[in-house]
Amino acid sequence: MNHFDWIQQFCESKPLVTAEFPFDETTMVWKVAGKMFCLGDIREFESIALKCEPSKAVSLREAHHQITGAFHMNKTHWNAVELNGLSESFIAELINHSYEIVVQKLPKKTREIILQA
Repeated sequence: MNHFDWIQQFCESKPLVTAEFPFDETTMVWKVAGKMFCLGDIREFESIALKCEPSKAVSLREAHHQITGAFHMNKTHWNAVELNGLSESFIAELINHSYEIVVQKLPKKTREIILQA
């Protein structure tokens, strides 16, 4: 399975996740309850942008050359993650972290729906 297929499957297996193209016809954006947590260019699916807690973002960038501030995004809160050279389990951890950050900021009723799913 290629990076796109498993990331799509992984993201879309989470509660209240949708996939859409709000910016252009090649940038897939995964949202939880309408809020972005992961995006990537489906033509050249070599990296994804993920939300990240600011201090963790800095430490990840220092520890992994594949992780940098995300292009066109607020670099305090978003990392670009080059997929090659990182394990699927580590990438899954990063996606989960991004998803959880977004879920924490959702209204309580929406969080309860996610917890029950």
